[in-house]
Parts: sequence; C-alpha cells; structure tokens
Amino acid sequence: MVQCARAGLVGGARWSRTGYNRSYPAALKAAIERHFTQWDAKVIGFVGYSGGSGGLLAIEHLRQVFNELNAHTVRNYVSFPRYYMLVDENGQLRDPQEPEAAAVALLDQLHWWTSALVAARSARVAA
Repeated sequence: MVQCARAGLVGGARWSRTGYNRSYPAALKAAIERHFTQWDAKVIGFVGYSGGSGGLLAIEHLRQVFNELNAHTVRNYVSFPRYYMLVDENGQLRDPQEPEAAAVALLDQLHWWTSALVAARSARVAA
C-alpha cells in the first residue's frame, strides 16, 4: 500500500475514497486493519467522491476507524458529489476553483498536523 509507506515516511496520509453503500468497502477496512501499526500517531486527510454525498458518509465512517487506531483525521476534506457531472469530455473539471480551494485547505491542515505530530512522536511519553 503506497499510502502506508508514505505514512511511515512522512507522518501523514491522504485517502481517496468513493462512497459504497453509505460507507466504504470491506477490502479497504481489511487493508487498514492489516497495517494498523502504520497509523499510530499519524494524520489522515480524505478526498471523497460518489453519486450524491460526495463520499462524505464513507469519510465520516473512516474517521471513526482511524480515531480508534490513534490517528488524527483533519477536519477539512475534498468532496466530489456527482463526480460524473463535474468533468468534461476530456476528463477535466468543469469548475475547478471549489475543489482547488478545498484541496489547499486540506493540504495546509495535513502539513500543520504532520509537523506537529512528528515533533510530538519524538517526545517521551509520561508514564
């Protein structure tokens, strides 16, 4: 898993996830749990896409999963509701300003929290 390797190296990860029956697929849950030690004290950001909700229901469910793995999920996210209507015949976003602004906010939070958690992981934990 590329995201797992990146999480171990840089202290943060970004997940892109579509909604699947108002949640996320079992294969993703299995992958997350298989690599559960990779998520400890890491920061997670989400990009979601689906028909109506833009993957928000899956994102909210994944927040609970990652919280139990001692990972911090950032508040901001990028969402693409009705993604099939957002792109033109060349696969380009018709109106990229809103997703770009959301991506900047998400990446700013990821960077800040990653820096904070890298510093925090180097500190000794009080017994």
